[in-house]
Amino acid sequence: MSNQPIAAPLAVMDTIGLAELIERAALQTRVDRKYLVPLDRLPLLLDQLIPYARVLEIDGARSFRYESVYFDTDLLASYHCAAYRRRRRFKVRTRTYLDSAQCWLEVKISGARDNITKHRLPYDPRDRTTVGPGQEFVEEALLREAICPPAGSALDPVLVTTYRRATLLLPETASRVTIDTGLAWQAGGTSLHLPDLAVVETKTSAAASPADRMLWQRGLRPARISKYATGLAALRPELPDSPWRRTLRRHFRATPSVGTAPTATTHRPVQEASCV
Repeated sequence: MSNQPIAAPLAVMDTIGLAELIERAALQTRVDRKYLVPLDRLPLLLDQLIPYARVLEIDGARSFRYESVYFDTDLLASYHCAAYRRRRRFKVRTRTYLDSAQCWLEVKISGARDNITKHRLPYDPRDRTTVGPGQEFVEEALLREAICPPAGSALDPVLVTTYRRATLLLPETASRVTIDTGLAWQAGGTSLHLPDLAVVETKTSAAASPADRMLWQRGLRPARISKYATGLAALRPELPDSPWRRTLRRHFRATPSVGTAPTATTHRPVQEASCV
């Protein structure tokens, strides 16, 4: 299993339940910092976090399977907002917790100073590949945040990601850390797997957390990565990829993919969709 290297340190951490985690560190508006960490370097990091962290435990489990389906317009307005670093950007996805069959429709807004705002709606897992039942919710969330995709644009499923996540609470700073392993992406008939890499993400109100400082001490710095945009760029090399090019070359395109893997690294111009 992809989470075996981190199972031992997670097993000795103090635990926290989901309700208490949400109460103490919901952080729907937050600053995210993402790190790409080789899987074999995670156990030492988690060992050092044991005195500072509590791990989310639900029904005896301390890591959980996730599936996210990302939606975009036919001209990939969401993707291009990220690729061209628009001041305000959005993502629309469903997130399914596969172990509990719970599902949410989410709208994420990236604003000034990289602040993230998330809007969530409970969703039927059977509808996770469509925004149809949640169309009004999505439109209201984007309008509330002054995000206006092109008029009449339908949102269709573009990319599916799966991974296993462990979530930590750092009580002293009311911050969270998520550790994603078993990373996989699929777009159409093309897929990509990164079994030896983890995405570690810190979620804070603003200031760096103890986990950030520990990562910095090990020479690990925040990486430009978006599970949606970087994954889609890896699978579709014709798309513009400037914000994530270093990450792609170092971690994605040097890794064999399963299925019809993209191999080209040249980029042809793509018509840019309008966005805020």
